[in-house]
Amino acid sequence: MAPYFETAKSFADVPITDEGVDTATFLLASTDFVNMFDLLGGGVFAFVQNDLRGNIAGVRQRYEAAAADSPTLEKLVRNECEGRERAGTASLVRLVRGLWFTCEALRNMQEDRNAELHVCFKRSFDAILRHRLPFIARPVVAVAIRAVPHRQEFYARITQGGSHERFDNELTKWLAGLEGIIHRLRGFLTDGRYGTV
Repeated sequence: MAPYFETAKSFADVPITDEGVDTATFLLASTDFVNMFDLLGGGVFAFVQNDLRGNIAGVRQRYEAAAADSPTLEKLVRNECEGRERAGTASLVRLVRGLWFTCEALRNMQEDRNAELHVCFKRSFDAILRHRLPFIARPVVAVAIRAVPHRQEFYARITQGGSHERFDNELTKWLAGLEGIIHRLRGFLTDGRYGTV
């Protein structure tokens, strides 16, 4: 059986046109990305997964309620904001923020091969999320970050016996695709005053 990372939908495969980021494919790639962390077991990434899953559900709920008007994430937001409800948009803002945090942590992991994973996640947390969390929640997140597995254990579980080199190559593509989506959506959401990532 092929390792999960070889069968999951990659952000590199999410269609982006002049109209925007394809909603259905983005939701599938986001779900597959979050589910990949289940391989680590024990809810190690539960603090990130729960947030991402809740926000994926919020965007998906809006998409399913108005699929014809929401072929792209940008159209989903524009159409929703014409009405009073903005739950899907708020979920998208938080989802993009959570994916950005995770993307940066994994990018740190790839760029600094000597750093343990918790260090990579701490760097990402400090840069992206720290200023958004209430003071009282920060120690809880700090403890959760310290529980992240060691680099070697992370690779062993994520690759499921597959090649670490192949995983790194695939992860590079995933992250490049995700970074492009994040950059695009951050600009769109901020410029349109729909929310700040």
